[in-house]
Amino acid sequence: MVSLCIFDLDGTLINTIEDLADSTNYVLEQHGMKTFPTEQYYYFVGNGMVKLMERVTGLSPETGQFQQLYSEMLERYSQHSMDKTKPYHGMPETLTQLTQLGIECAVLSNKDDQFVETLMERCFPKIQFAKLLGKRAEFPVKPDPASLRFLMESLKKTPQECIYIGDSDVDVMTAHNGGLQCIGAEWGFRGRQELMDAGADFLAENPIDILQFV
Repeated sequence: MVSLCIFDLDGTLINTIEDLADSTNYVLEQHGMKTFPTEQYYYFVGNGMVKLMERVTGLSPETGQFQQLYSEMLERYSQHSMDKTKPYHGMPETLTQLTQLGIECAVLSNKDDQFVETLMERCFPKIQFAKLLGKRAEFPVKPDPASLRFLMESLKKTPQECIYIGDSDVDVMTAHNGGLQCIGAEWGFRGRQELMDAGADFLAENPIDILQFV
């Protein structure tokens, strides 16, 4: 029986794409570099903010130029992460119903850990999450399951007691690598086909559909 729902963040709980695109494009423009349409960012995000910057700049993370751009992007995003970001329609109600059913909710994201708690407090002020975990230096990014296993162990949960909800192939792989079933969030950044191709165990058209799988 499911007693813990583990959610991806970007593209699953909240729509962050415009603020991520705007902050990244701002830094690129400041340095005279090519910027990208917001729609293209759906395919740049998902593997963490380092990989996002690597994709848009074409630079190696080991270079000084990359580190400068990445630092500026983090600073810009920290100031503008809630300009356009908001929860997906029906998500606050879904989280409330899950907690009323006695099912805990947690967040596991490739977004830098410094942003996760702030975004959750602003977007879901009435929801008490069991744990919030973003990208930390001690864990590889998803789909490596190390951070997922750490989260489950810290909450004393087995894979059989958990289900993972995410919007991309990275999320499906993360869940399966950790021994969990995955609910594919069709409303997110990547859509139904990618989730089906990745082997999502269930597909949800909207957040409230999550309730039928737990």
